[in-house]
Amino acid sequence: MKITVIGTGYVGLVTGACFADVGNEVLCLDVDEAKIRILEGGGVPIYEPGLQEVIQRNRRAGRLAFTTDARRAAEYGVLQLIAVGTPPDEDGSADLSHVVAAAQSIGRHMDDYRVVVDKSTVPVGTADQVRDAIAAELRLRGKDIGFAVISNPEFLKEGAAIDDFMRPDRVVIGSEDERATALMRELYAPFQRNHERIIVMDVRSAELTKYAANAMLATRISFMNELANLAERLGADIEQVRRGIGSDPRIGFHFLYPGIGYGGSCFPKDVKALVRTATESGADLPIMRAVEQVNDEQKRVLGRKIVACFGENLAGRRFALWGLAFKPNTDDMREAPSCVLIADLLARGASVTAYDPAAMPEARRLFAGQARVGFAESPLAALEGADALAIVTEWQEFRSPDFGTIRAKLKTPAIFDGRNLYDPQAVKRGGLDYYPIGRRTGMRVG
Repeated sequence: MKITVIGTGYVGLVTGACFADVGNEVLCLDVDEAKIRILEGGGVPIYEPGLQEVIQRNRRAGRLAFTTDARRAAEYGVLQLIAVGTPPDEDGSADLSHVVAAAQSIGRHMDDYRVVVDKSTVPVGTADQVRDAIAAELRLRGKDIGFAVISNPEFLKEGAAIDDFMRPDRVVIGSEDERATALMRELYAPFQRNHERIIVMDVRSAELTKYAANAMLATRISFMNELANLAERLGADIEQVRRGIGSDPRIGFHFLYPGIGYGGSCFPKDVKALVRTATESGADLPIMRAVEQVNDEQKRVLGRKIVACFGENLAGRRFALWGLAFKPNTDDMREAPSCVLIADLLARGASVTAYDPAAMPEARRLFAGQARVGFAESPLAALEGADALAIVTEWQEFRSPDFGTIRAKLKTPAIFDGRNLYDPQAVKRGGLDYYPIGRRTGMRVG
């Protein structure tokens, strides 16, 4: 099957590469000429484990191509997948300008029946806007060409997107058009040989399903972070609590890990957009507003722990940071807790030396010109001369360090762990003070 994917960001590249990998012919369109040059030169403009290999394999096989030619893209695939960005506006609503522009481009150039698929995360009712935009362009051309607009939201985790796409737990298709639904079933047939994974529903329900899924996961994170903060006050251990409630099959263990808040391109944006959607419909979502508020506060918890130990004035002190990306296995620093912590430390006069296996190029761009933010080439190098260590991202290589070596390199033997990576007793045996989130350590903060 011939497929056009509009947008070569995270969703577009993973979608295009994986559909090509099962034998489809895929053309990816982007208006960013620099990005297309990188892709045509064999590079990948984002970090996602395994993605470059999939792209290169299918480029060699002739099943995956890239272009900036909108006419070629609209004329190429019967399936036109819109996977452009929907960044938040100032009021928290999703900016649909790129989605509408993609729809207008399809209407301007399509020459036969097309199924237009919203892969981007969009508010309920976006399919209607896409449909209207295409119809308006066809009227301007004086053309009567059939098309359908459906929703097919993605449920990919950054850092595990290839596996998520190739082994989906569900495929949501929002469609009320039999021909379009049949084409989508054919498209996803290679991904559901073991059992039926496709869930067909109306378009608006599919659009809401994506927001609901991310909102639920964000809620679990903020819930556990609130409990972790309470556990510290009560002298309880949130890890024991997590095991106690997670063993209930009605609750489960997923997304029950406390820390210093969620970030990235999805949860913060989607929670804001869902709240805004509710407001525009005359409803209120107090739980979601609380989830957002708790998360914003949680990003400052590690900074407060540092201040409680070292005082408000941190001038002349330097802190080592392990981790910059909002989660492991990505270079994405959008809404990352590391940015909040660094800003808090800098505001109190401290300097920072950070290490991250993937996100340092992006961090160098974000903190360009900031003399008190430096970068190290290894975790241990970041510790040299630092007053203490703060762990922000749970990268695999941070999970089993030599605590004796850490102690020897730090001026103050202290670890502030925003991801609860270590057994408190093991850290204590290594001669270090340990400040995790919601754990019983015997240390008192504040």
